[in-house]
Amino acid sequence: MDTDTTTASPTTLRAEMVAWVRKSGYAQLNEVERVLLETPRHEFVPDAPLATAYDPWQAVVTHRFEDGRSLSCASAPWLVAAMLDQLDVRPGNRVLEIGAGTGYNACLLAQLTGRADLVTTMDIDPDVTAKASQALTATGYGDVHVVTGDGGLGYPDHAPYDRMIATVSPWDIPAQWWKQLAPGGRLVAPLRWRGQGRSVAFTYTDGRLVSDSLHLCGFVYLVGDGEGELSGAITADELVSLHWDRDQAVDPDALRGVLDQPRVTAWSGTTIGRNESHDGLWLRLTVTDPRVCRIKVHADVPPEVCDPVRGWWRMALVDGDTLVYLTARRLESSDEVHWELGAIGHGPSADELTAYLCEAIRSWAPERKQHTPSLTVYPADTPDSELAGPAIDKTHSRFVLTYDPAG
Repeated sequence: MDTDTTTASPTTLRAEMVAWVRKSGYAQLNEVERVLLETPRHEFVPDAPLATAYDPWQAVVTHRFEDGRSLSCASAPWLVAAMLDQLDVRPGNRVLEIGAGTGYNACLLAQLTGRADLVTTMDIDPDVTAKASQALTATGYGDVHVVTGDGGLGYPDHAPYDRMIATVSPWDIPAQWWKQLAPGGRLVAPLRWRGQGRSVAFTYTDGRLVSDSLHLCGFVYLVGDGEGELSGAITADELVSLHWDRDQAVDPDALRGVLDQPRVTAWSGTTIGRNESHDGLWLRLTVTDPRVCRIKVHADVPPEVCDPVRGWWRMALVDGDTLVYLTARRLESSDEVHWELGAIGHGPSADELTAYLCEAIRSWAPERKQHTPSLTVYPADTPDSELAGPAIDKTHSRFVLTYDPAG
């Protein structure tokens, strides 16, 4: 941001925040832009400096677990805007929000639907709901229903809902959400599969949820007993670990010490620019390859031990006792910097699997910005014969990703 944050007013900072968010492709709906401009975000994060409150790219953590992990936060404004665009709230919609946070998002939802009493926001932590309720009352939106409870159960008292939004990340679509969403209603949730997370916008149609928008994102996990993402360390010091779904054939014990085996490195010849994303590759592979998962590497691990592509979301492939992960190397020319994507592998099948990943990179590259898969979510009891493709099975639902080459 260019404004001098030491002297600028909240109104000025808010206007610049929204300008940057729109320039980046979010808050495209006029009503979303309007409520972001009119809502005093800093009053929902009173302990944060104004510059932080109105930083377009920064989330503000407001509660933490005892081990330091984030328990609750105000999402970064760009992501708030992106998800509200996805949700497309109309005047008079009845709305349920899972994950009360600071109350900021509920305030925006109340303005979008036109009546605060049509909005219900809930959180499992009573401290979170108490502070959200206090902030909503102080800003004139005390009629929002703030509920302390298990978000996985929804809130049937005010159902059915025309719009549902989760600002915590579920691994599955809980059964009660299916029951409480009105036919034709929209659900936006930051879902997780194959180690990565996407904010997915669905319309509830013919007993299934059909996506029309996906954004890469990361959120605090939904607390509950339906978690199906597993994790395990593959090094003795536990600084490198894998994250995978419970339906995947990943055995961390079989990979213990795999990074001590000879390294195989292969390069794809595909490059990306300084600010160009490679996350579409991971998304594409989740459509066809059940071996895709996530590798997490502590900052203290030297690159000669493990050197994945930069960022929080780091793709890996596991095949029995072989591990391969995405990497990148810097290439400089006279006028710009690019990064070449490649693969690093360890284990008996490392040669084969690194070659496979490089070929997948090359296949993805020509149309990297053109096509996005569609995610359709079916109830768990849907037979295979009624699915549009192979399923990623969850507890309450079946995820099917399909690519339309012409889409």
